[in-house]
Amino acid sequence: QVQLVESGGGLVQAGGSLRLSCQVSGGTLINYVMGWHRQAPGMERELLAAITWSEGRSHVADSVKGRFAISRDSFQNTLYLEMTALKSEDTAIYYCAAKLRGGTDYRSWGRGTQVTVSS
Repeated sequence: QVQLVESGGGLVQAGGSLRLSCQVSGGTLINYVMGWHRQAPGMERELLAAITWSEGRSHVADSVKGRFAISRDSFQNTLYLEMTALKSEDTAIYYCAAKLRGGTDYRSWGRGTQVTVSS
C-alpha cells in the first residue's frame, strides 16, 4: 500500500504560482501511476494530471494544460505539481493519488492540501 502526504498549498494571488509536493512511500513504485486531483466546494473531484512512475510519461487535462505540469523525482520519492498563472477558480483541495498500472481506480490517496487563489 502506497502512502501519500501532500504539502505546498497556501494562499496565492491570481496570476501567481505554487508548487505542490507529494511524498510517496511504500509499495513498488514502478508499478504505479500517480495523479494529482482537486476538488472545489460543491464540485466533483477532477483529475488534473497523471504520470507513470517508471518512465515519467505524463498527461495533463485540457482544463489546465499550459498552466500546470506534473513531474516526479524518483530519488526523493516525491511527486510534484507546478501551477502557474493561477486563477480564482483553481481554489480547491488538491490531492495526490496512486493506482496500479492497468488499473482503473486510484486506490491510495493523500489527505490533501488547500490552495486558495485570491482575485
